[in-house]
Amino acid sequence: MTLRIVIMGVSGCGKSSVGEGLAARFGIPYRDGDDLHPPENVEKMRAAIPLTDADRWPWLDRVASVLATEAPVIVGCSALRRAYRDRIRNGAGGAVQFVHLTGSREVILARMAARKGHYMPTSLLDSQFATLESPGPDEALAVDIDQPLDAIIAAIVPHLTKEP
Repeated sequence: MTLRIVIMGVSGCGKSSVGEGLAARFGIPYRDGDDLHPPENVEKMRAAIPLTDADRWPWLDRVASVLATEAPVIVGCSALRRAYRDRIRNGAGGAVQFVHLTGSREVILARMAARKGHYMPTSLLDSQFATLESPGPDEALAVDIDQPLDAIIAAIVPHLTKEP
């Protein structure tokens, strides 16, 4: 099986940390979806302007392209709506496994406030939660982030070694 994994969730949920940990565990690359945003999207977010669907489509196509051309690979991508996840799946060139990192607004806000050097302001967290269409168990593995990183990774690994 060629692994195509998307670590998804709202900003600040730990996509990068979990993705990097899983990449080390599986010995495959991790790509941060933040690095795939067009510069215009980054500037909007830096200015605390929520992205629109029109802003997101080219970015989601880049995420799908990475999954199609660089697999096996893990990509961190918010993938907040089902339509976004569908677009990623349709362009990925094979099966995609989604892992949804879930947590309370309070836990995620505290994590966002503590991180340094990221362009996404805490003021956009509420817009992220408003946009989120939580995937069901048929679409993604949900993992609670209010636990140590090693426990999060340990909870995910057995599910990624099976066919999606």
